[in-house]
Amino acid sequence: MKVLKFGGTSVGSSKNIKKIIEIIASNKDEKQIIVVSAFAKVTNLLLEAAQLASIKKATYTSVIEEIRLIHNQIISELFTNKDKNECLKFVNQKLIDLKSVLNSISLISELSAKSEANIVSYGELLSSFIITKALQVNSIDTIRKDTRELIITNTNYTSASVIFSITSKNIQSFFNSNNVQVTILPGFIASAENGDTTVLGRGGSDYTAAIIASALDANVLEIWTDVSGMFTANPSLVNQAIPIAQISYEEAMELSHFGAKVIYPPTIYPVLKKEIPIRIKNTLKPKDEGTLISKTSYGKKNPVKGISHIDNVTLITLEGSGMVGIPGFSKRLFETLATEKINVKLITQASSEHSICIGIDDSNANLAKTAIDNTFEFEILKGKIKPLEVEKNLSIIAIVGDNMKNHQGISGKMFGTLGKNNVNIRAIAQGASEKNISAVIAAKDVKKGINSLHERFFKNNNKQLNLFITGVGNVGAKLIEQIEQQHQFLLENLNINIRIVGLSNSRQMVFDDEGLDLASWEEQLNNGEKASLSNFLQKVKILNLRNSVFVDITANSNVAEMYPEYLKNSTAVVACNKIASSANYKKYKELKELSREYNVPYLFETNVGAGLPIIDTLNNLIASGDQILNIQAVLSGSLNFIFNNFNDNTEFYDVVKQAQHEGYTEPDPRIDLSGVDVARKILILARESGYELNLNEIENNSFLTDNNNKAASVDDFYNTLKKDANHFKGLLKSAKKNNCQLKYVAELFNEKARVGLKEIPVGHPFYNLEGKDNIVMFYTKRYPEQPMIIKGAGAGADVTASGLFADIIKIANN
Repeated sequence: MKVLKFGGTSVGSSKNIKKIIEIIASNKDEKQIIVVSAFAKVTNLLLEAAQLASIKKATYTSVIEEIRLIHNQIISELFTNKDKNECLKFVNQKLIDLKSVLNSISLISELSAKSEANIVSYGELLSSFIITKALQVNSIDTIRKDTRELIITNTNYTSASVIFSITSKNIQSFFNSNNVQVTILPGFIASAENGDTTVLGRGGSDYTAAIIASALDANVLEIWTDVSGMFTANPSLVNQAIPIAQISYEEAMELSHFGAKVIYPPTIYPVLKKEIPIRIKNTLKPKDEGTLISKTSYGKKNPVKGISHIDNVTLITLEGSGMVGIPGFSKRLFETLATEKINVKLITQASSEHSICIGIDDSNANLAKTAIDNTFEFEILKGKIKPLEVEKNLSIIAIVGDNMKNHQGISGKMFGTLGKNNVNIRAIAQGASEKNISAVIAAKDVKKGINSLHERFFKNNNKQLNLFITGVGNVGAKLIEQIEQQHQFLLENLNINIRIVGLSNSRQMVFDDEGLDLASWEEQLNNGEKASLSNFLQKVKILNLRNSVFVDITANSNVAEMYPEYLKNSTAVVACNKIASSANYKKYKELKELSREYNVPYLFETNVGAGLPIIDTLNNLIASGDQILNIQAVLSGSLNFIFNNFNDNTEFYDVVKQAQHEGYTEPDPRIDLSGVDVARKILILARESGYELNLNEIENNSFLTDNNNKAASVDDFYNTLKKDANHFKGLLKSAKKNNCQLKYVAELFNEKARVGLKEIPVGHPFYNLEGKDNIVMFYTKRYPEQPMIIKGAGAGADVTASGLFADIIKIANN
């Protein structure tokens, strides 16, 4: 024998009802008991009509007509002729009865719990009649039984408790004498011993099915809904959530209590005692396996079975030194709440008894505060207890699994993951069994928190990085191109999903929390809103996405000034912009400290060598205990390109122009040729080596003339390069005379740094440095004579973008 329950969405249309008929017909060799809910939306409409009638709003009659329309449409699509008329007549009569009840409520302007239970029962009475008729029309041996004749409850009308001794006898007596293949039962409804209609609470149709299954020792209880089982998390919040193949009764109860709406929590209790398995199935996809709920939990490789949450939580804290060591405070607190019929969702208490925190529903917050304040009025007046602290707009997030107790570090992973994503925890609750670990967090952080935890505990998930990029010139465009090109590779090989969520240039900015379409990012940006650095930061905060990364591909000091705010918001910073790391030492130190304090990366590899791993190598040397003694480097790909292409057949002016055209220099080439850019780079390396230096302490031996330095604009600068052509030819002539190459060199030695143009002799590692290549030589305690050398392209949009990309991947891998 099988018991099957079909929920509101499963019976929400004639199309779905036809699916139900197919499912029932496929089990024709087995006796089936079918519990059905009201048609989709009908219960809510019935409650709405009841409320309107109680405040004398005549519009409740239009709600009745809406209910009629829903049923009449389904009837018209399922039946013809005689059967159609019979169903329409039944619906019409029931709605006349309903209107009469609502008229009475309107006259007295009062909606009692008894009347409300009677009103909402109409939904299941109507749906069960229509579905019974649909099965009969399809030649399936079917009868309908009113559940009110079987399930007996107390008189707590809208959330009645079942009297199991009487109920079980009624069910067994009826079904033992009934050999019909299919019996349809309206779910949710029951009756008190005095005959009044009662209901089992919202979601009570599941409970109805469980009561029937338990009384009859059914082989299985099937809950048919609109999803393919219980999921590892709410799929509407977590795109990567997957169905759970098998779960224990206890795990299912924990998940359902914490907001997993696939199953009504009390459903599990009646079948648990008799170890009747529950299977959650999808009416629209009946071939999907769904979720099996049984005595034993399988799949021990992952101790966490699911992640869930409860919204609309208020945290109430009773605190005071007068509570310490004095018995009875907890008893008085919970007696007060019980008297007011306030359900407690979470409890946490310090071992010193200095404070007790409880989580309750938002709707009970004011009532709870008033009641508790009255109970402890004397202690509050005497200062033994602080005035009650009430915090609203909170949620409870929970991870659930039977086997968590056998795995070390589950709590640490949970709280570490939340902390890394800037999710502040207000309270924690964990039982000794460790089947559930709960945390109270801000409601605004729920989506980020659940996604972060899902990523952490379910290994088949992709780690999602959400990028916010400012500056989409040559380098920015190349970075976007590389991300688009490598997207599939990263998904398949590294389980990394990189999404660009925000883009900005100096004029416009655009956002999409599901990720911008990289094939048309330029068009989207052109149609975006007006750019604003402060609004860009605010949008990052509002979106509040996990694993957020701010990527700065500008040379703008105002952008660099905002790094601290991003880091404080637990948003990683990847910077191509050198200004922040070469600013005043105090600001550089602040960024490094914020990165450590908020456990969020601040990476700027491209500040020194574009795509070359110079800073990373330096950091690894120091972390392993080595000490930097001396650094010699050619750190400007643009200057190296210029001096490699400047010869007797070229003009210095033309070579600089070519370097700018090919994207090797900054938009203002004076930054490169003045040596400021190289000075910033050696300063950053000095700081990363542990030296406290500022930019004004870097000795800069410029090769430019006074005319060059006084140029008021880029155009003026180029004019001075033409006028002073002989000066640059003289530099070249001197180098050739000494059989040397001109290289712009940066040095760090004895805690001092300098940059300048040098004549490099034959045999020196810098002599044959070609094109736009950079080279760095680290002399350390471990490499005192033969330095560690890093060499490669040090300029160009492609290599700079690849350096940024490498920093982004590093964040994903960590």
